[in-house]
Amino acid sequence: MDKEVFNIEFVFDKASRNSLWEYISTAAGLAEWFADAVDIDGKLFTFQWKNYSNEAEVTGMVPNNYIRFHWLDDDHPDTFFEFRLEKIELTGGVSLEITDFAEKNEKESAVALWETQIRTLKRVLGL
Repeated sequence: MDKEVFNIEFVFDKASRNSLWEYISTAAGLAEWFADAVDIDGKLFTFQWKNYSNEAEVTGMVPNNYIRFHWLDDDHPDTFFEFRLEKIELTGGVSLEITDFAEKNEKESAVALWETQIRTLKRVLGL
C-alpha cells in the first residue's frame, strides 16, 4: 500500500527556537518526549520504547531549522519524518511543523499519535 504525506503544525508561543532545536535533534532532548531512550552514532539514531527499538538515519539537516529522518525498516525509500522550526513574525513565537507519511487508513491515528507526543513535549517545556 502507498503512503501519503501529511503535515501538522504546532505553535510554541513561549519557547525559544534554540530550546526546541535541542528537543528535536539531540538524544537527551528526544528522550524527554519522543522515545524512552535515544542513542546517536553519527547520522544513525536508535529510538527505544519499552520492548521495541527502531533506527532512523538523518537524511537532511540545517541546524536550528529542520532535521529529517528516514526509518531504516521502511520499504518506501522516499518517505521520511521531519521536524521544521519557523519563526512566527506576528507573535515572535515558534512553530514546529511535522511532516510524516502514513498509509491512508492509518493517517488519523498517526496524527493523533503526534498530537499526544507534542502534548508531552509542551509539558516538558512547561507550556
